[in-house]
Amino acid sequence: MELTPVLRSEWLKIRTLRSLPGTLLALFAATTAFSAIAGVSDTSDPGFDPLFMALSGVVPGQIAAVSFGAMTVSSEFRSGALRLSLAAVPRRGRWFAAKAAVIAVPTLLVGWATALAALLVARAVLGPAADGLTVGEQVRGVMGCGVYLMLMALFAAGLAALLRSGTATLSLLIPFILVVSFVIGDATGTVADFLPDKAGQLVIRGTYEGSSLGPWSGLAVTALWTVAALLAGAWSLRRRDA
Repeated sequence: MELTPVLRSEWLKIRTLRSLPGTLLALFAATTAFSAIAGVSDTSDPGFDPLFMALSGVVPGQIAAVSFGAMTVSSEFRSGALRLSLAAVPRRGRWFAAKAAVIAVPTLLVGWATALAALLVARAVLGPAADGLTVGEQVRGVMGCGVYLMLMALFAAGLAALLRSGTATLSLLIPFILVVSFVIGDATGTVADFLPDKAGQLVIRGTYEGSSLGPWSGLAVTALWTVAALLAGAWSLRRRDA
């Protein structure tokens, strides 16, 4: 079976499950709103980073991207839906690749739109404090932010395929992102630099002194985590019964 019909089928599933497009809308709304709120922060702090402040809404907003990836995959494990999917597409690897693609593309596009909107709103709130941002920094922040959100959605999708549960995936990732990673996130130069979220978020920072990674190498670390999760999910699909 060719890949194109499989992609269309998987995209139709996303369109017909109202909660999934709603999650992407929540990604846009939450990220933009939190970036606007962050824009009224104290800009006199010597460590003030206007790029990160403008895009900081992605930190809470990424929960929506993670939820989108996890829910898109976990919906297949309800009421025998996976059996029907695999009956139509017996080659599990091809089916999982199509599933990953229909998660990646909309998340990337919405991520870019979200980052651009958040940057524009935050810049308006920050006023002169954002004047030091260069065009290159802003382009890198917007483009990198979209890629980062896509990778986090795919990371969650891989874990959901491995764990066969969206609830278990979100119960693992959300506390990790909001609590564990936040608590140890300031310990730069340590293993915290290589956490999937902290490494990837370097791409939306204007300054990253003290870190052993740069913006693009940090995003590459997140990509490695994502590839590992997807491979683990693909292995689980091949080895376990539908």
